[in-house]
Parts: sequence; structure tokens; C-alpha cells
Amino acid sequence: MPAPDGQTSKRAGFEFFVARRYLSARRKEAAISAITAISILGVAAGVMALIVALAINNGFRNTLQRNLLGATAHVSVLEKEPGSGIANWRDLITGLQKMHGVLAASPVLYGAVFFSGPMQSRGAILKGIDVTAELQASDTLKTLKSGSAARLREATGLPGTGLPGIILGARLAEDTGMLQDSVITVISPQGELTPFGPRPSYRRFRVVGIFESGFYEFDAGWAFTSLKAAQETLSVDDVVNQIELRIADLNQAPEMAKAAEAFAGPKLAATNWQEQNRQLLSALKMERMVSVVTIGLIEIVAALNIFIALVMMVMEKRRDIAVLMSMGARGEQVVRIFMLQGVLIGVTGSAIGAAAGRALCLIGDKYKLLRLDEQVYALSYVPFEPRMMDTLWVPAAAILVSFLATIYPARSAARVAPVEVLRYE
Repeated sequence: MPAPDGQTSKRAGFEFFVARRYLSARRKEAAISAITAISILGVAAGVMALIVALAINNGFRNTLQRNLLGATAHVSVLEKEPGSGIANWRDLITGLQKMHGVLAASPVLYGAVFFSGPMQSRGAILKGIDVTAELQASDTLKTLKSGSAARLREATGLPGTGLPGIILGARLAEDTGMLQDSVITVISPQGELTPFGPRPSYRRFRVVGIFESGFYEFDAGWAFTSLKAAQETLSVDDVVNQIELRIADLNQAPEMAKAAEAFAGPKLAATNWQEQNRQLLSALKMERMVSVVTIGLIEIVAALNIFIALVMMVMEKRRDIAVLMSMGARGEQVVRIFMLQGVLIGVTGSAIGAAAGRALCLIGDKYKLLRLDEQVYALSYVPFEPRMMDTLWVPAAAILVSFLATIYPARSAARVAPVEVLRYE
């Protein structure tokens, strides 16, 4: 016959009370108390470390993805074999913009050039753009560190100077010593063709803006100008070498690339942001898996501490267990008492670890505590972006591991024979 609800709740309260009292330290049980404290700290350290590690991995992935997608295309249509460029780019853009899921299409002309400033010269990528289309397809020029992207629209040069405008990356401007409204010389190796061979072309630009994407590779190696100015600098006709698409669903980029390639024709190919950054994304995914496995070992060590603590407690409390069983406590109640002890350790450690992990992430991200070398890591600091899902499943996993560590000691406690233990008491 099942027990009434009130009696069941009283038994549960009794089991919880005994479990909590057993975890309270007494002078003669100092060793057990120390192991219990170490177990709680072990669980807390494991939970905290895993939450912080996953937040760093998530921060790197999201920040790099935002910076990459802010400066590069979701889908790019380009020549299969580099040649004279895409001549019918206007018709292609009209057709591509009508595809379902395409938000914007922008014609682009890329070229490798040298920038000569008062401090030094360095190579970088000159990107010729249609300003209106680029602002729809990319976020890089929407918020500049200084200047205005609208000044690139001056097709015949800026008023009063006759020089076309250019927008430099922040690191590129620093390296070459360029400031807002200063004049920089752009040298194109693929200049005009003369009877004596190709001759480099030299063209002066007025710096009308400086952008900072947060991604070192772009800030140090990119510059924007109008499409017409880029064509004249690179000595090409009215062509582009890439059409960049912005799509509604980033996860559909591979499918959209296939559709764009089918529409563009046999001479053109299409690639997407996942394919272009496959190595980086794979490395971040692998790093996440390694973090989970490595730091998960801390939880295993904490579980071993819980196992040892409960085994020692069963040995220490054999007389108490025998008294409880002689007074009517059933074996399953004794099992639950010791299981509750392990769960209490897991819950306490998990709560401490989760709170400490979230706090460290918030402080580290707000104050940018961990600085990085931009030239190596592409970012100036370690970003922390903890996910609520990680804050939930990591402590839950720690509590589960703590529970599993209690099974053998709890069953050992239930097998204590009251008569044998109390015979000589």
C-alpha cells in the first residue's frame, strides 16, 4: 500500500536532514570535512573553468564572424580563371538581386597596390566599390572612425583638389602616416602597357575617411575608393572582378552560392563565407571540443573526491547507519541519504562555479582584462560571450557526475548489517 503524501514528504525531509547533518563537520571528522570541502571546490573550479573557456571560444567565434561578415561578402561571384574581368556585371547584378534570399548585390574591383605615405610604403588591397551598393551589402563603411563614405561619390575628384577620394584602414593609415584629408600616393604594378612593357602607374588620392573594423587583417591591408577611380588606377576597362552578395540567412550561404553560380554561367564561380573561412571556423570548433574534454577532467577529479569522501563517511558512520536501520530506516532511505550528500556537494559546487564563471566573464569582457597582439590574433583583447545554454548544461552535467559518484558508496551503506555492527557496542 503506498504511503500517504504527508508521510512521504516527512521521509524525504528526514533523509535531507540526515544528509545535511552528515556534511556538517565535527572535530573527529575533520579529514572527511576537508575532503568534502575539496570536493565542493573541485566541482566549482571545473564548472567555472568550463563556463569561462566556452565563453572565450564563443566570444572569439562570434567576434571574428561579425568582423568577417561586416567586411566580406556572404556570397561572392568571381571568375573561375582570372582574366580580363566581368564585363556584363550590370546585367548580372540585376538578375542576382531578384534571387530569393538576396538582400543586396555590390560590384567590386580588387587590386594589389602599394601605398606611399610620409612614414613608409606598404602593400595593401585597393577595393573599388559602388558606394550605394556597398553600404547595402557591407557594414564596414557605415560607421567610420573619421570622415564620410559619401565623399567617395565624387566621380571627377573632390571639389577644389581634382583628386579622387580614398578610405584607409586604421592600421594602414597609422603605418603610412596618413591623416584625415591628407594626400597619399597609390602605386599599381599592373599599370599602363607601353612599347617597352608594363609601366607602374602612380595616382594620388585624398584621404576622405578612416575605418576600423576590429579585424587587424582588414584594418592593416584594405582601402576603399570609387569603382571608377579603381578602374583607372588598375588600368582596366569598365569591368569588375567580383560581385558580392548579402543574403538573409547566413546558414543558407552554400545553397545560395550554388544558385548564384548556376545563374552566372559556366565562366563564373561562386564561393561563400563558410568556405572562405573554413580553416578558422574548424580551428575554433576543435578548440571548443578540446576545452570541453580537458576541463571535463577536472569534474572527474571532483567526482573521485566525492567518491572518496562518501566511502570514508560510510566507514565512519557505520554505527550511526546501524542505529538508523535498527530504528526502522529502510535500505533505500539510507541509499538516498548518501546520494543526497553527493548531490548537495554537486549543487553547491555548481552554483558557486556558475556564479563565479559568469562574473569573471562579465568583468573580463567589460574591462578587456586580457589583451592580445593584434598582428597575431587579429583581435586586440580576449572577448567573453557566455551563453545561457552553457550556464545551464555545464552545472547540470557536474551535478550528474556528482550523483554518479554516490552510487557505490550509497549502496555500500545500505548493506551495513545492524546486528553485526552493534553486537559489541
